Amino acid sequence: MHIGKRPHIDATAAAPRLNQHSIPDSHMPFNIPIFLTWLRVALIPLVVGVYYLPAPWLPVADRNLAATLVFIVAAVTDWFDGYLARRWNQTSAFGAFLDPVADKLMVAGALLVLVQLGRVNAIIAFIIIGREITISALREWMAEIGARKSVAVNSLGKIKTAAQMVAIPMLLFHDMLFGIDMHMAGEILLWIAGVLTVWSMFYYLRRALPLIKEKSGTL
Repeated sequence: MHIGKRPHIDATAAAPRLNQHSIPDSHMPFNIPIFLTWLRVALIPLVVGVYYLPAPWLPVADRNLAATLVFIVAAVTDWFDGYLARRWNQTSAFGAFLDPVADKLMVAGALLVLVQLGRVNAIIAFIIIGREITISALREWMAEIGARKSVAVNSLGKIKTAAQMVAIPMLLFHDMLFGIDMHMAGEILLWIAGVLTVWSMFYYLRRALPLIKEKSGTL
């Protein structure tokens, strides 16, 4: 019996053709917008840490100003990284994840130190932090069922965030500025932010409730 030669198989031809788009990038993306977001994460401990520095390193009288300036720089990066990501078309899934995490850590860290300093009522801090945890969990669940857009950030949430970002540095400063009592103004603005926080939370929950009922089989 004649046995012919085994046909030669070209491995390169037999293998499926893959391009750079068919292989998921396992590396963490890094660009200027993501760098600014990481910078914001790194600045969060400084807002808290300045109040624990030894007096020879930073006089007690200067700690409020230092914490205020650090928080303001962090808040500026919050706006700037999103602007640059859209402007340079450098948006990414990782950036979309890290940005809100950095925001929530920044607000929660500042509120906790303000509660410890006796400048913020623990109730309002609990309301704001509790809302962020609730809405984050809601958005994660809605994303799993493919309905994340129904709880996307709206104008009410943006106004709430703006009120928080202005109130917190006022409370950190805790002094008079141009004849204005920054602490009093910040306290009023933070309570306004608290009301908007509850309002926006119920808005998002109301948007999500029909889908929650549908998925739980109660409709």
